[in-house]
Amino acid sequence: MTSVCACSWVWPYLCVCTRRGLRAASAGQGRKPGLVEWVAQVGSQYIRATMTVSSLVQLRLVWCCWTLPRWQMNVHKRPLAVWTSATAQWTLKQKKPAELYRIPVSRPPILSGTSLLGKGALSTTSISPKEVMLTSERYGVQRLPFSHVSDSDLTFFEHLIPGRVITDPDELRPFNVDWLQSVRGCSKMLLRPRTAAEVSEILRYCNKRKLAVNPQGGNTGLVGGSVPVFDEIIISTALMNQVISFNSVSGILVCQAGCILENLNQYLEELDFIMPLDLGAKGSCHIGGNVATNAGGLRLLRYGSLRGTVLGLEVVLADGSILNCLASLRKDNTGYDLKQLFIGSEGTLGVITAVSILCPRKPKSVNLVFLGCQSFSQVLGTFTTCKGMLGEILSAYEFMDDKCMKLVENHLKLSKPVTGSPFYILIETSGSNSAHDEEKLNNFLEHVMASGLVTDGTVATEDKKIKMLWSLRERITEALTHDGCVYKYDLSLPVERLYDLVIDTRARLGKTAKNVVGYGHLGDGNLHLNITAESYSHSLLNAIEPFVYEWTAQYNGSISAEHGLGFKKKHYIQYSKPQEAVLLMQQVKAMLDSKGILNPYKTLPASY
Repeated sequence: MTSVCACSWVWPYLCVCTRRGLRAASAGQGRKPGLVEWVAQVGSQYIRATMTVSSLVQLRLVWCCWTLPRWQMNVHKRPLAVWTSATAQWTLKQKKPAELYRIPVSRPPILSGTSLLGKGALSTTSISPKEVMLTSERYGVQRLPFSHVSDSDLTFFEHLIPGRVITDPDELRPFNVDWLQSVRGCSKMLLRPRTAAEVSEILRYCNKRKLAVNPQGGNTGLVGGSVPVFDEIIISTALMNQVISFNSVSGILVCQAGCILENLNQYLEELDFIMPLDLGAKGSCHIGGNVATNAGGLRLLRYGSLRGTVLGLEVVLADGSILNCLASLRKDNTGYDLKQLFIGSEGTLGVITAVSILCPRKPKSVNLVFLGCQSFSQVLGTFTTCKGMLGEILSAYEFMDDKCMKLVENHLKLSKPVTGSPFYILIETSGSNSAHDEEKLNNFLEHVMASGLVTDGTVATEDKKIKMLWSLRERITEALTHDGCVYKYDLSLPVERLYDLVIDTRARLGKTAKNVVGYGHLGDGNLHLNITAESYSHSLLNAIEPFVYEWTAQYNGSISAEHGLGFKKKHYIQYSKPQEAVLLMQQVKAMLDSKGILNPYKTLPASY
């Protein structure tokens, strides 16, 4: 009783002192503590020693939620601050950068060539010692009646692009295997054109000879669309890596298709702009491949999809014709918008050789918040609150379940700043006024903590720490590849149903799967469902498919949110598109590529 009475009269004073003390401590930067700080320290110890458990819960909400977000925002030059529910206080944990962020060990390495910013242009997949099974054997695919590459074909290409024809089997091996090492072709030739005119000559010749081709960018696709199925000639865009123009008034960039996304972003940042998309594979993927697959990524919530930001394309058709729709206009309402045919077509209708894209200004203020939630309903509640309170500065909202984080910790040795939650959220804000953005973020954090939607969290405002936190989300795909054979599903669903599929799949597969995890872009309803096993199993695949697609269709979702259909998903398109739509797509394909030489066996089921 005495302790309760004592707390009743010291409580208001201690709350004020702790609030003032922490602010003073963060502003003092090393000076000796004064009376207020001393009272705050003693008071906090006294309260923890005398208050009941229920009162401690109140303390956490009042003290930490109303004071510490603001305090945390002022210590961005210090070690990363972490709010831990175990002690009901914010603590500073010094972590070495390597503990939170390392360069991905399995990022496709650079081979040769010259890219936009001096990096290598040709990238390839890191291959493990074990040989990947041929796609044709694993999936029982029959080769279509295309011609085989002859000596005369080799002579023609070597004369057309001397020194840029690869036929050595060892050099070709990485270009025949996808990044996941799940599909493998047996191409005997790779061509490296530098211009649209060279691509035109290549396709004109291949169309005449009925030689199948496989356009390839950074080879970071996840559905088997970027590598041959049989012996298709690989046309690499890696040497087509030049910026053609940039207008600093309109923010419109025109560049060749082989420019690496990260290089473009670095180029633009020097001019105070950024690319409108951001992907975990940005260090290897090409902008042409991004457009060809209509890649979504981390910034879609803020800047929209490539169907809106891409203003024009230069495309080489199957017969060698160059379609120049490389417009640099925000508005052009003259006839059909032909570029939309090629965005998301996965190289089956034409080879994209140049892109015109609208780029936003580089934000002057960026904040990243890593939060823990005790249930998926709290993840949804936080998202609803986030949209209402952060509004125009909200640029990303990502979620990950705890199993994802454990894989990142176990396989990549990265450490998450908060622990003990079944779900984690990454929220990014970006704007033009740091004081305005921090004020809005503080109010949001105070609200979600006080309401119990969030239990733990940390805030980063420094670029280095922001990258550390983003690596926890961006490298989940890499961690999964270290866990065994990966079955990947990229789905659009109503946000309230997003995690139900993970739960149902986990229950269905039981112990036949090693891990079933869920993460993704909750801001735009995109779930990445991943299942791992020790090795490939056809029986496990049959247990997953078509169950996942039927479940998705039941809730009017899409079986491919951003990865495309490629080779692996093409036979399931009917779960997202009516028969009439598929038939019309096949007719468009037949019209633009009558001999079917462009990326065969991909995107669409065969027409009969």
